[in-house]
Amino acid sequence: SGSGVFETGRQVAVAVVVAGSAAVKNAASGIEAPSEALTAALNGTDYRGGQRRTTSGKSCLVWNDQTSMPMYNSTNYPFSGLNDSTTGASDAFCRNPYNTGDANNAKTIWCVTSDVNVPWEECLPIGVIQPLCSHGYEISNQNMRDALYYSSFVIWAMGVIWIVVIICMVGRIRLAIALNKVAAVFLASNPFVLLVPIAQALIGITWCLLWCLSASFLISQVPDSYTPKGYYATYAEAYGTSGSCAVWEFGDQCNGTPGACTDAWPTGSVWKDNICEVMDGMTKCYRCAPPRYVFDFRFAVSFFVFLWNNAFNIAMGQIIIAFAVSAWFFLPKDEKCKTPTVLRGIRTVFRYHIGSVAFGSFIVAVVEFVRYLMKYFEKQAEAQKNRVLVLLLKVVQCCIWCFEKCVKFLNKNAYIQIALKGKNFCCSAKAAFFLILRNALRFGTIAALGGIIHCIGFFCICTATCVMGYFIVRAMHPDVSPGMPCICFGFVGYIVAKLFMGTFGLAVETSLQCFIACEEMKLSGDFIPACLKKFVDDQPEVKPKAKSAE
Repeated sequence: SGSGVFETGRQVAVAVVVAGSAAVKNAASGIEAPSEALTAALNGTDYRGGQRRTTSGKSCLVWNDQTSMPMYNSTNYPFSGLNDSTTGASDAFCRNPYNTGDANNAKTIWCVTSDVNVPWEECLPIGVIQPLCSHGYEISNQNMRDALYYSSFVIWAMGVIWIVVIICMVGRIRLAIALNKVAAVFLASNPFVLLVPIAQALIGITWCLLWCLSASFLISQVPDSYTPKGYYATYAEAYGTSGSCAVWEFGDQCNGTPGACTDAWPTGSVWKDNICEVMDGMTKCYRCAPPRYVFDFRFAVSFFVFLWNNAFNIAMGQIIIAFAVSAWFFLPKDEKCKTPTVLRGIRTVFRYHIGSVAFGSFIVAVVEFVRYLMKYFEKQAEAQKNRVLVLLLKVVQCCIWCFEKCVKFLNKNAYIQIALKGKNFCCSAKAAFFLILRNALRFGTIAALGGIIHCIGFFCICTATCVMGYFIVRAMHPDVSPGMPCICFGFVGYIVAKLFMGTFGLAVETSLQCFIACEEMKLSGDFIPACLKKFVDDQPEVKPKAKSAE
């Protein structure tokens, strides 16, 4: 039946490995390799090469010792090359045993395999990487086969590069694993730190509900002058027309025409009045209806305050957890499980660093507000049927979104620096920026490994919540369908996973900066967590530190 795409790929990989190992073996022993010539017209009966592996990589058995097909041996087929030409003893070479008059003759060389489930399998001569398919190809298009062929080299190259990167970064990977262990120990020692994101969520939900109540009042006040009061002769004049071009096509014919009622966003609607207006012999019956909401300067101020408060709420949680982790990290070993570092962090933040948190969240709010403002301009350009400006504003929003992610990442590390050194936001942001530059590979490794751990954590927490909820529902109410309860359990599991893994990730990043601080300040002592002790002690000129860092 032939081989599929993936099976062919495996066969090619086996052929490459076999050819490489044979070349190395012959070079090391100094023995001249036998000829791998094979005559297709003779179905390979003249093959006398050294192949001992099948196309799938299975090893061949010695012809005279195998019991699956005992009739194929050197006695019955003395002229088929089943014996080693050097020693004369039977060997495990791939061959096509054939005597004149045999009823059956294989199409190519083969051998009896060591796999009991596969008695025999075909082989390829050593060095033949991609054999010709005499009965056609599964992918009939030659260009597609060439594309897959050359793509395979790219994939192999990427795999080799990936292995080299892993080998070169094995030390940083070990450090990342150790930091995740430290974060796990911190959470086990301070389980009350999980109350911080819960409190954040409750405050955030309450604030959002209150803001939505006030914002709905603001946006519902549509000015009377917002909607034109005149009459229009046609629906197209009032509502406008849209272009019929594809996304990649441009031109005046593609823009469409904005309507008198829909040339500004939020757009209203068009309705036909029973009482029409006649002007210059033309009957005009179409009129504009106002939209249900509108955005003005008052809403813009309210929305900015909303963004600022949300950013402030998130920043407070980040800096409190950073303070708790850093305080715990530098505590002596025997005090790590006794001192409540979370309350200490809350007290310090509210007493000394509210201004830094407010300033950092203000920067995030400004960037977010500019991005939403570009979205507002995009909707206005869309109402004006300006496709070029719409695409340009989408690109600008994408760039601002990337910049926003960078600012949030820098802010989070700045809060960790505030927790470590107690300086203001600007000094801490500068220190965090250069710290990331000096340790870019470490931060990158932590981010990559952290992403994997976050996915595993989310999956395990959500799955465990759903499974346990399912069995509880089935045990308590066997006659009730568990579908909807399991959906609710999954939602609850997602929230729990979000809170827990977010706290865990911030603990990992704070532990990394604590470790770097010990490394750069040449600090050591019993306060270093056991998982990181070896990494700190390996640094040159490490000086012991008797007391915990304040």
